[in-house]
Amino acid sequence: MSLSDPIVAEHAFSTELKRWRGLRKFSQLELALAANVSQRHISWLETGKSAPSRQMIVQLCEAMDVPLRARNALLISGGFAPAYRESQLDAEQMVPINDALRVMLDHHQPFPAFVVDRDWCVHMTNAPADLLLSAFGESIWDRVDPSGKRSLARLTLHPEGLKPFVGNWHELAGHFLQRMQREVVASGNAAHRQAFEELVLLAADDDIALTDFGAPLMPVLPLMLNLFGAELRLFSMISTFGTPQDITVDELRIELFFPADEATRLVFERAAAASATA
Repeated sequence: MSLSDPIVAEHAFSTELKRWRGLRKFSQLELALAANVSQRHISWLETGKSAPSRQMIVQLCEAMDVPLRARNALLISGGFAPAYRESQLDAEQMVPINDALRVMLDHHQPFPAFVVDRDWCVHMTNAPADLLLSAFGESIWDRVDPSGKRSLARLTLHPEGLKPFVGNWHELAGHFLQRMQREVVASGNAAHRQAFEELVLLAADDDIALTDFGAPLMPVLPLMLNLFGAELRLFSMISTFGTPQDITVDELRIELFFPADEATRLVFERAAAASATA
């Protein structure tokens, strides 16, 4: 018996629907209202009494804001073909996306900007970000991420990564782990959860409140770096694509760093000016 068998598919979908409803903390009534269907129909879908249509799965995914990768999995569990493709970052159809990302990163100069994937691995940087990374030493990636994927999560949380350079590392690590934990819950992805648990162990420190994930997030992610003979004070903003129809695009994030004080602004502006005249 395979997943394409109607009985197996219905059972798999009902289990996944209940799991996602639980992740989103929706009651059956709340999900029914959000998806514009009856509560009875939600109940019948979850018990396997009714089989979902393709459109109903899409409708429920929209209501629960399910990531595209997981939407494909839900469609498959319901006995349907996936709706969303996953392109390689260097594929021809990704050229406009990469061009748009490059424009954003270049426009953000003289301040650092990164594009990362769902695993926080670096896909693209601008010149100030390259300058910032080079200040940590050429061997830092070998120490924190021997896989060669250049994970910003590992760079941030590894004891041989940013920790010696960050004045508020314990605050930063706790905040970063809190953000990642919420992303793991939102994605509902088992591999993400395992990776997150590994990062928690990597950053284990008595002074980090690793269990206080329910606390409200701070307005911005603080970062105090001791570099270039000064204390740089930065905060970051993370942006995503608003209407992605491709899994790869859905999982890309743009992290833009901004100066939190005038002294930090001047350091980056002078570094850009020096680079322009070199």
